[in-house]
Amino acid sequence: MKAISIRKAFALFLTTATIFATASCASSPSGESASGEGTAQQSSGEESPEEESTQEQSTRKNLLTGNSSAQALAESYGSFAEAHDAFTTTLAREENDSDAVPEPPEGLFDLVSFSSKVGDLAAYVSSDPGDGEKHPLIIWVVGGWGNGIDDFPWCYPAWDNDQTGSAFWQAGVLTMYPSFRGGNGNPGHYEALFGEVDDIVSAYDYAASLPYVDPDRIYLGGHSTGATRALLASEYTDKFRAVFCYGAVDEVKYHNNSQFTFDTENEDEFTMRSPIHWLDDVKSPTFLIEGRDGNSENLERMQQATDNENIHGYVIEGADHFSTLAPLTRLAAEKILADTGESCSISITQEELDAAMAKEPEVPVPVMTSRTIDSLGLTFSCPYLWMLDDSDGEELALYSRYEDDNAWDMSVLYIDTYSLADIPDLAGLGESLAAEAYETAQTTVAGLPALDAATTFQGDDGTIYYQHYAFIQTDSRYVNFSFVTFEDFKEESDLLFQSILDSVSFGSAQ
Repeated sequence: MKAISIRKAFALFLTTATIFATASCASSPSGESASGEGTAQQSSGEESPEEESTQEQSTRKNLLTGNSSAQALAESYGSFAEAHDAFTTTLAREENDSDAVPEPPEGLFDLVSFSSKVGDLAAYVSSDPGDGEKHPLIIWVVGGWGNGIDDFPWCYPAWDNDQTGSAFWQAGVLTMYPSFRGGNGNPGHYEALFGEVDDIVSAYDYAASLPYVDPDRIYLGGHSTGATRALLASEYTDKFRAVFCYGAVDEVKYHNNSQFTFDTENEDEFTMRSPIHWLDDVKSPTFLIEGRDGNSENLERMQQATDNENIHGYVIEGADHFSTLAPLTRLAAEKILADTGESCSISITQEELDAAMAKEPEVPVPVMTSRTIDSLGLTFSCPYLWMLDDSDGEELALYSRYEDDNAWDMSVLYIDTYSLADIPDLAGLGESLAAEAYETAQTTVAGLPALDAATTFQGDDGTIYYQHYAFIQTDSRYVNFSFVTFEDFKEESDLLFQSILDSVSFGSAQ
């Protein structure tokens, strides 16, 4: 409802402001008109396996033998891959969805299908850069129990909860977002961490086949349930150059059991989905990261349960299950871009994690799309997720389809026009608005003279809004861009508004 409220509040204010500006011009004697704070703590010790205490060895043994059924299953196979391939899951509920996959931004992602054991599955994959080179790619598995994909990769990446994985492709790392069996009308059903592991491996095979992807530099990452899926995939295969798991769990039986579609009376079903029983099978460098206030006990139990040198665990002090994502996916992206040797050379230190968590929040840059208003000969870019509403007939409104508390989703852009007779002179309009406490400045937009004006105003409910105008004088009319948002988003909104203005161009209809 916030977007609706802001449009209503601004519509009333805009009418008042416009009437005032026009009347003042007519009466003029001359006729002129994120943070990311926290401390990183590596939870694993530095001693070698030979230096392990008897108590530590006992702890590890107890973690793995506390469940005799799980131990027997794990010991009956040579590896998790063998156990997984031999096991047939029994589904107590056959669930799926037919949610549509939104079209991705052209030139940024392609909507593709990749073959799997159950049939073709949908995915977003970074478009070919077209430079003839082979590039690194990360497969990002989003959190939650859904098996589909939607427009989350280009939604607002909040600094305290950025589950988008967008840090990778914004840094220049090609990215693939796979859907899984049962999601988006895909064949099969939700298997709650079993068959989805096979789907991740199938996603790797597809990515490796792309001519612009380096098959030796394909990485895997995920958050929450996505991290657990990624960790299981790392236990299943060594195809991935490195794996980044943010908030994976150790034993699935203690988590989200309402989501389990399998036979919960069979203990083996849980064992096949619980990473703690298969940690020794990890052969790729795998980084387990979690905030102290998140699933940190899960991470520490996994660290205690194995001495596998390929597993690196870090608990981030002062952080939760979500706040590590924005700063530390950016760190992972940097590591991937620097990892150019024949084999993986990625390492992470406590100092690097500390520095990343202490960084000031970055202002996100939205994925933009081009819009053309033929009647005005006007072309400009705005966020890809913004909708165009022209139901007013005279005034265009653009706003996000979502209503989260951020500068992209809580801002509205209006575009309307005035005749040259309505506002004979930009200088006079600027003086009138300045008298009403607007901050004004003469500028240019698309090489045309323009007036920049900004102010704050209070809505009927006491909410403070921020408004930013750009009156552009063309040969035949004034085109007014009116940008409004909440005062809290002023700084970030100004950057977005300026990027929109920088994209403006006029054709013959001006």
